[in-house]
Amino acid sequence: MTEKPPLDSTEDRAWLGEGQSETELAAVNGPGGADDDRPAWDSKIQYVLAQVGFSVGLGNVWRFPYLCHQNGGGAFMLLYVFLMLIVGVPLFFMELAAGQCIRQGSIGVWKHISPKLSGIGYSSCMVCFYVALYYNVIIAWSLFYMGNSFQYPLPWEHCPIDVTTNDTVKECAGSSPTSYFWFRKALNITNSIEETGGFNPIMTGCLLAAWAIVSLAMIKGIKSSARVMYFSSVFPYLVLFIFLIRGLMLDGAMDGITYMFYPKLETWGSVQVWRQAATQVFFALGLGYGSVIAYSSYNPINNNCHRDALMVSGINFMTSVLASLVVFVVLGFRAKNIALRCVAENLGLLNVMTTHEWNQHLVKQGWPWINTTGPSSVPLADYRQWYSEHGAMMAPNITDCSLEEEMNKGVEGTGLAFIAFTEVMALFPLSPFWSTLFFLMLLNLGLSSMFGTMQGILTPLMDNFSLLGRHRTLLTVSSCVLGFLFGMLFTQRSGNYFVTMFDDYSATLPLVVVVIFETISVAWVYGTDRFLDDIEVMLNWRPPVVYKYLWKYVCLLAMIGLLAASLLRMIFKRPTYTAWNQSTASEMTLEYPGWALGMIVMLIVFACLPLPIGYILSMWKNRRGGNSEEGESPEVHRELYTKCSSNEQLDSNSHHRAPSEEDEARPRVVFLPLGHELYRLLPQDGEDEDEEQDTGV
Repeated sequence: MTEKPPLDSTEDRAWLGEGQSETELAAVNGPGGADDDRPAWDSKIQYVLAQVGFSVGLGNVWRFPYLCHQNGGGAFMLLYVFLMLIVGVPLFFMELAAGQCIRQGSIGVWKHISPKLSGIGYSSCMVCFYVALYYNVIIAWSLFYMGNSFQYPLPWEHCPIDVTTNDTVKECAGSSPTSYFWFRKALNITNSIEETGGFNPIMTGCLLAAWAIVSLAMIKGIKSSARVMYFSSVFPYLVLFIFLIRGLMLDGAMDGITYMFYPKLETWGSVQVWRQAATQVFFALGLGYGSVIAYSSYNPINNNCHRDALMVSGINFMTSVLASLVVFVVLGFRAKNIALRCVAENLGLLNVMTTHEWNQHLVKQGWPWINTTGPSSVPLADYRQWYSEHGAMMAPNITDCSLEEEMNKGVEGTGLAFIAFTEVMALFPLSPFWSTLFFLMLLNLGLSSMFGTMQGILTPLMDNFSLLGRHRTLLTVSSCVLGFLFGMLFTQRSGNYFVTMFDDYSATLPLVVVVIFETISVAWVYGTDRFLDDIEVMLNWRPPVVYKYLWKYVCLLAMIGLLAASLLRMIFKRPTYTAWNQSTASEMTLEYPGWALGMIVMLIVFACLPLPIGYILSMWKNRRGGNSEEGESPEVHRELYTKCSSNEQLDSNSHHRAPSEEDEARPRVVFLPLGHELYRLLPQDGEDEDEEQDTGV
């Protein structure tokens, strides 16, 4: 291979700093051992399952279908695919290649390019910690619901009876059995975030169980978690296909699918639709967390990471489509049932009205011109046609029954999983079986993503701190204990509001900032041509040149645009959350109080703070090293290496051209670690060129 050109300008060399050549020569697997000591995947299937398990999470089931529902159905899908191809896949490929090249976690990868960039990795770790805290709470909720599924009838099928009044509990009668069970039995939620209400002991126990599962699964690193992945990554697909087959047999299923795929192209004119599509691509692939880098760092150096990027992205999208089919089939069935109940209630009212004496003269004329004695025999389409013709002459309590209107009431997140789906499963025969299956699927989806999130924290720390690397088990257990203690914030009665806060604000902006700096690091600091050179050495073929322009311009501008749109939305639209009002038995939108807004700002600032701190510390170390006496700093008398062709045979008698003054003045910056190419030691000032020794590492 041809030798890489030096960096283009003195400014770039100044950015990279004096410590870069030393980084080249250091062992890239961490401070404490040889590359052979680094854990590795037992097989390619293990690695693919881990990447798919991390990227395919709860968002694919309850976020993507909602976004399709709200933003134009098929039109949103086309927009999502477009953004995934020009932004998602290139950035995903970049992270995979970086981790595989350098074989370190997120801290080590960016520190390898320049010590000034080490803050990128620490910011990734901070965001992973935020996400792990609230994500495991969702796993705890799934454990609670799965535990309550082993009874018949299901506890959320009917409203409970108030023993004091011998009547239905008012809060349940004013909402629905599934809403009551979620807000009152599961969460025992307060009316606002300002009312803490004490701890929920049942949810605290479930959270402890969730962290215990994560700790046991990860206690031996990727060796133990990878075995769990065989089940946790594959089982959700089995359940989704079972639910799809069962759902297609339901009345209203095709109405739901039609609603899902019908394209509304006018939504492409909305900036918010583009923002939501870009955000979903961003989070669906797990960009910026450091987990993608951590997993790929355990790969062999010649693994085809380009094919992996395309394959995992494709699987991720197809999973989102599969989950959307299941969700819309179920929502179509639910909407059809609600519409038919509406028809039955209206026809029942009409039937009562026909018995009144003052309406008998109208009845003799054929009023109300529809069969009121057999509501179940009147199709929904016939009722709607009748209402369009005669509804204006009816009493105001006779209403239209629209399936589309019910479908338009989009539900997402916890509302979809713990209210809408539980309502539908209660209608199935053998409802406990379907409920257990569904929440076991949610549990596995959450765990596989949780393993990746934790790996994004543990791998960088073990790679960069030898003490932690030597005590892997203790670090894993301690991290889980710490996560449980911090996670108790979410097991208060007001904990659901904090989950919403963390989900909406703790990760979005910091992750976008992290990925912007990652892209700048590779595309502008290190250089796309040099990065593609390293990938060519790794894969034995050069990726298409289009990646160069996507990394340098398209991805970077897209991320900056997403950051600007998110910031503007936060500034011009005060952050709000949805609260449950116990007295009215309904949800309402409230603004966050001042202290909660301060908490949101602090979460974002703390996550982004490592970026400037890492830069300042590196500058301070460089200045301190520059002021020290000659010989005190290992960076002063470093040796310069230049890359040789891997096909070139080196021997002790080989002679090479004398390096020019320009070559000697410029340190070589190599992304690939030593051990995968041959390097030649260049003579230093004052040395005799005849004494030059060839080094093939």
